[in-house]
Amino acid sequence: MTGAGLVVRSYEARDETAVIVLWREAFQDDPPRNAPELVIRRKLTVQPELLLVGELAGTIVAAVVAGFDGFRGWIHHLAVAPEHRRQGFGRALVFEAEARLRTLGCPKVNLQVRASNAGVAEFYRRLGYQVEERLSFGKGLA
Repeated sequence: MTGAGLVVRSYEARDETAVIVLWREAFQDDPPRNAPELVIRRKLTVQPELLLVGELAGTIVAAVVAGFDGFRGWIHHLAVAPEHRRQGFGRALVFEAEARLRTLGCPKVNLQVRASNAGVAEFYRRLGYQVEERLSFGKGLA
């Protein structure tokens, strides 16, 4: 997928450093279990084609993780480098993730946004996502 010069493609090993730097900047408050190196390593074991990057003139400027468990799809860790935001790159990655999930037979996509992150919530609303009245539970297994 291309748009505004952006090429969206599956992650390749040569992208590792750039994605780590991008995610460290974007997700500074993430817990240690979400360290970029660990996210990449885990994702490469399950549906690695759903770890997507956005490349602009040879530079990684965006990344996202998607997955499908046979019941629902998920989108995680969407990030666009600050100097490249508001150019449609995040939207391009989400649309490509959705397209790939659709080809796997995925009927619905979920995602989570921190309640304090109003800007990101609004971004997803503009893409057609809606807040669903649910409780989000989690349990660490480490």
